[in-house]
Amino acid sequence: MTKDTDLPAPSGGDIVRSSREYRIAPFDQLKISVFGVDELNQTIRADSGGNISLPLAGTIKSAGLTLEEFSALLRTRLAQYIRTPQVAVNLEETTSQSVTVYGQVQQPGQFPIMGKMTLLRAIALAKGASDVANLEEVVVFRTINGQDMAALYNLEAIRRGTYPDPDIYASDVIAVGDSSSRRLFRDILQASPLLVTPIVVLLQRL
Repeated sequence: MTKDTDLPAPSGGDIVRSSREYRIAPFDQLKISVFGVDELNQTIRADSGGNISLPLAGTIKSAGLTLEEFSALLRTRLAQYIRTPQVAVNLEETTSQSVTVYGQVQQPGQFPIMGKMTLLRAIALAKGASDVANLEEVVVFRTINGQDMAALYNLEAIRRGTYPDPDIYASDVIAVGDSSSRRLFRDILQASPLLVTPIVVLLQRL
């Protein structure tokens, strides 16, 4: 186990992303609205290849596009039939680019990452910490260049501005006040029980 004070961002090989802006993936569910054309307003799910089929627009390869890029492409397709179409596309449900939050939170589960995500925001998606959560022991697990790493954070210190609210990325796993996670840092915490900076360790695979 090695120790550091900064959890690196994952590489492109660890999660499939080209930027922090959300990109549509297979099986994502989108809500599509076309102003003034009620029959085109619908909620539809992309197929396994990331394709979406719509009336008039036909089949659109949506996987890898941002919501704005998909909206622009849909407007171009519909412009052949509708004068100056006004299109809105929103993400309803995603099966990719999510973060897992468990432990002492109100609503454990997987939550989509759309745009910039931080640790405090991720925990807010889980409806916040429970009444019995130990906010000084929040662990973020991440795979970086194929290597498992973990970082221990103190939420109270982050809220006080002692150190910045760290970025969270797709595929991160967050454990809030979980005793099994605490064991990873037991020796470090015994030596320095006051956590005023993040603690990062490299996990050894068995």
